[in-house]
Amino acid sequence: MEEQLPTTSTDKPKVLLVDDEESILNSLRRLLRGQPYDVLLATSGAQALDIMAQQPIDLVMTDARMPNMDGATLLAHIHQRYPDTTRIMLTGYADPSVIIKAINEGQIHRYISKPWHDEDMLLTLRQSLAYQHSERERLRLVQQAWDQNEQLKLLNATLEKHVASRTAELQQTADMLDLAYEELKHSYVTSTEVFSLLANLRLPPPKQTNRQIIELVRVYCQRHHLDEGTGRDLTMAAALYNIGKLSWTDSMMTAPADLLHHNDRERYRGYPKQSESLLMTLEPMKDAARLILHHQERWDGNGFPDRLKGEAIPFGARLLKLAVDFIELQRGLILERQMNSDEALVYIRNYAGRLYDPGMVEDFIQVCAAYLSDVSLADPSVKVLTTRDVAAGMILARNLNADNGMLLLNAGKVLNGALVEKLIAFEAMEGAKYAIFVTVAEDLNGAILEADKVAPALH
Repeated sequence: MEEQLPTTSTDKPKVLLVDDEESILNSLRRLLRGQPYDVLLATSGAQALDIMAQQPIDLVMTDARMPNMDGATLLAHIHQRYPDTTRIMLTGYADPSVIIKAINEGQIHRYISKPWHDEDMLLTLRQSLAYQHSERERLRLVQQAWDQNEQLKLLNATLEKHVASRTAELQQTADMLDLAYEELKHSYVTSTEVFSLLANLRLPPPKQTNRQIIELVRVYCQRHHLDEGTGRDLTMAAALYNIGKLSWTDSMMTAPADLLHHNDRERYRGYPKQSESLLMTLEPMKDAARLILHHQERWDGNGFPDRLKGEAIPFGARLLKLAVDFIELQRGLILERQMNSDEALVYIRNYAGRLYDPGMVEDFIQVCAAYLSDVSLADPSVKVLTTRDVAAGMILARNLNADNGMLLLNAGKVLNGALVEKLIAFEAMEGAKYAIFVTVAEDLNGAILEADKVAPALH
């Protein structure tokens, strides 16, 4: 392994940009003009390695696709020879194998998509170099702590007061190291949200889930005052829970799980394990990877991959399943029919004790109601009834749709006897079973009289 001398604090950070397209390099050079960096350019992986052999480089940003030596291979060489150099991948296409190779072999710090936003690019470079500086400072402090500890061993017998003073300094150093490690974990949260976009790139916008699941998990953590570490692990798990699906076909990615061909079911059941395997090599991701591994376990023990049951399922995995199923039910990724938010929560409530932790379901509904303006299920005045349970004078709290998505009745409609009978008949004709969200009018008599004046029709 070749070694570089670390850049001194008074030097400008040296940034090496690598791309076989000179127009891209020129654009990046113009963007970085005026920034406090020494910028070097290379048009190939071989040229980049030659430059690095001649002088220390703080950060390398390379394109993924280049002739002779691609970006992932270049970053793997740099990781092996110059491990202290920060490595960033820049690419205009989403090839999971290239990204995974860059992560596993190149140990990249960040991933940036083409075309980039100038402000985001500058922020990424600034944050990456700041983290590099803090990591070098951490290593310096570690060495300092070790040196001080050796000195204390020699002075221990005769210098008790001095030992006490040094012990306090060591504690302070340990605290600083803890803070540095926490900062490292925090940077991983940001990175995971970037990588979560890889899965979303395989899905059309109506089928994308990651962003909504991340936000829902964050709201839950805030409302329940969960500690920072738990919240961080849950956020990373929400961002990357479906990274194991990247090798699926496009049709399998968008198909409802309930309708998958039996040949695809084993592959579907394997995605949590695949997701965990991709993340376990990264130390700060291990706890999040464990939550991802078990987020498809069921409360009754009939889930996968390990058929864990009840309290044996990690708390975070139980919460992640609630959030994932709530969003995926609305995207049509579990059942063929896409549900609205209230219908998805009714489904979750109906399967409490089978699929979901019964002690978490009602609390989860309250969190969804606080997070989403269209959730009415948490309102105690709203009831979910069958067509045979509704009565004249009740008011629809939500639009009523047929199973094929056709709008039957608008929210706010006051039911009367004739309309209830039509609903029962239409339900029987369709072979469906409607969940009807209703409230009761304050003045039933007035509402019923008004409803009888105009005979409503189903459209």
